[in-house]
Amino acid sequence: MKAFVFPGQGAQFVGMGKDLYENSTLAKELFEKANEILGYRITDIMFEGTDEDLRQTKVTQPAVFLHSVISALCMEEDAQPEMAAGHSLGEFSALVVAGALSFEDGLKLVYARAMAMQKACEAAPSTMAAIIGMADEKVEEICSAITNESKVVVAANYNCPGQIVISGSIEGINEACEQLKAAGAKRALPLKVGGAFHSPLMNPAKIELEAAINATEFHTPKCPVYQNVDALPYTDPEKIKANLVAQLTASVRWTQTVKNMIADGATDFTECGPGAVLQGLIKKINKEANAHGIG
Repeated sequence: MKAFVFPGQGAQFVGMGKDLYENSTLAKELFEKANEILGYRITDIMFEGTDEDLRQTKVTQPAVFLHSVISALCMEEDAQPEMAAGHSLGEFSALVVAGALSFEDGLKLVYARAMAMQKACEAAPSTMAAIIGMADEKVEEICSAITNESKVVVAANYNCPGQIVISGSIEGINEACEQLKAAGAKRALPLKVGGAFHSPLMNPAKIELEAAINATEFHTPKCPVYQNVDALPYTDPEKIKANLVAQLTASVRWTQTVKNMIADGATDFTECGPGAVLQGLIKKINKEANAHGIG
């Protein structure tokens, strides 16, 4: 079975989508529609901007979404997915390509999500770190022991066996990195991000996003979409909406998602969007998996 997977924030690069815009009439129409919806020319930043411009959350999230969705929509008709999933932000891309959301509504929600997350980041200085070479259970145990009323640190992204990203207050992350290295983690790398995504510190953004999601029309997707919160497949619009809201403060269970997709018959994974991060993670989760990018 064909599975489409969609990357999240961090996969962006200057020049992304330019070849699509120049070589596909459909892509050009969709990019111009996006410029109109957003009220500024995001294509100028994507194609010719600076890394710094592209790193702003309010630009990054719509940019990765646009590249991912338009890449998939420009594929041949016979290359459509039989199941889909996205990593964090990528879940919105997956829902649009699967038909649960219109292109316009998907973009509006992604922009609302980005702006709400930006506000939450500014309200509570926070960060994330990648932990390499330690069992998930040990990471969870150390994070749980550190967390109290003044410090927060949680497991945010279960990316693949031996790679987990933690998220929380700056003090909590610093303390967790020290303790995890002392306990045997190969590496504890602070990430260059603006805040603690997929942690309780995103609660203010969750409230804003929930209002936007509840005001948006969702449809039954053409194929199951495996959602981050529990790594299970969904086709019911109401459950999809509830999971999307919960996703903002819950962990991204990517390892289990890929395992579940393979167990349910996925034989071919196509990463739609910038970069090749998900292809690498899929290969680490299952060495036999066939994972590739578009084209």
